[in-house]
Amino acid sequence: MQRPSSRSLAQAAPLVVAVAVFALLPRLVDEASLPRLVEVGIFFIAIIGLNILTGYSGQISLGHGAFMGIGAYTTAVLATRYDVPDAWTIPVAGALAGLVGFLFGFPALRLHGVYLALATFGLAVAFVSLVQSTKLEGLTGGGGGLQVGLPQTPYYLTWGIALGAFLLGWLLLRGKLGRALRAIRDAPVAAVSSGINLAAYKTLAFGLAAAYAGVAGSLLALLIGFVNPYSFPVSLSITLLVGTALGGFGSLSGSIFGALFVVYAPLYAEDISKEAPAVMYGLILLGLLFLLPGGATQLGPRLVSLLSLLKARTKGLYSRPS
Repeated sequence: MQRPSSRSLAQAAPLVVAVAVFALLPRLVDEASLPRLVEVGIFFIAIIGLNILTGYSGQISLGHGAFMGIGAYTTAVLATRYDVPDAWTIPVAGALAGLVGFLFGFPALRLHGVYLALATFGLAVAFVSLVQSTKLEGLTGGGGGLQVGLPQTPYYLTWGIALGAFLLGWLLLRGKLGRALRAIRDAPVAAVSSGINLAAYKTLAFGLAAAYAGVAGSLLALLIGFVNPYSFPVSLSITLLVGTALGGFGSLSGSIFGALFVVYAPLYAEDISKEAPAVMYGLILLGLLFLLPGGATQLGPRLVSLLSLLKARTKGLYSRPS
């Protein structure tokens, strides 16, 4: 039997540490903090999906919040109208949102750059109006929304799915899919010349990203216990894109940093200034973008460079002749 190489063990070590940390975290924090940690896991899942779409395939989306809404309403409808157990609604929510994203990917093939961003932005705007329309009021509850049940704190369920989603994304992107998406992002003409089917891979990226968002939306519905059109405003899609950018486009591991920012930055901004929390939030965001223009992926190299510089200066200081 072949023993695992030291490189394989080194690559698996961070995942093992992450699993251990999140398994023990509920014992280390107070119960009031758990909903926030669940929220971090939910946004982690959504940002992983958006990173696959934007960071790897280069397709900018400002409508990711709508796919979260589709997942949330799927869970709400199945749980309230058809008495489906909560856990069973999660894969259905992901599948339905993924199907909608895959179908949306076809007309999006004709759009690029800012025009694609505007089209997805229109999707986010239309979703809010659609779910509160009178024609769908019997299904979605209209402006009042739907009561899913009592708010839950599915910590282990959420983070179990989050770690599984991360592992799935990592496995997919390190193979043929990842190579094709990076080729489409960096050199689409060369990708076509190499035999890569742009339409197939772009729509697949849309569907996969939407499925991740649908799962995240389903978990969010369970967390807050209800859904309504205003739970998924247009600003949610922009927030998700901000989190993805701060985590680093093309970095799945950096998505956790983006999720932490999305959840905790508004809270810290309000603690700093209750009169102008939006101003503080903007300043925090600008500061992070200035310090880490490439997202959290730049943090490691910058720390290494800083330590190397300090080491060199310390060595030079002690090696000077007296």
